[in-house]
Amino acid sequence: MPSFDIVNQLNHQEVDNAVNNTLKEISTRYDFKGLHTEVSFSKKTSRIDLLAAESMKLKAVKEMLTRNFIKRGLDPKVLEFGEEEGTSSGAVKQSAVIREGIDRETAKKIVKEIKNTKLKVQPAIMDDQVRVTGKKIDDLQEVIGLLKAKKFSVPLQFINMK
Repeated sequence: MPSFDIVNQLNHQEVDNAVNNTLKEISTRYDFKGLHTEVSFSKKTSRIDLLAAESMKLKAVKEMLTRNFIKRGLDPKVLEFGEEEGTSSGAVKQSAVIREGIDRETAKKIVKEIKNTKLKVQPAIMDDQVRVTGKKIDDLQEVIGLLKAKKFSVPLQFINMK
């Protein structure tokens, strides 16, 4: 029986490339000359840490990071920025957690959207993804088209079409 999976996955190498492009852009910008600015990505914790001399510079770094995410084909919706904090040296820092997988609430919304189509497909929530099965591949492709048109809190990818 044909099926496909709906997931929210990121290519960590592309995230690393986006962070490196941001660092390169910071090093070439005149308004950042002589200021201590850091952007670091931890693959283990799926977190990006930002550090800048002042709040305005931190905002500029966030914008550069978001722009580089888009350039790399990554959706910036996966970045969940925390609160801006001060450091002992007078700088400001902020962390962005990278959200992967589909949370239960979003998965339920996806299943509800699919069921509202009245197509002969069966969606099932499996951990942090949704599997959709049906007898006709055309029905599955119609579901993909419908979900691409909808906006959810996380970016969706459609994989394992069998």
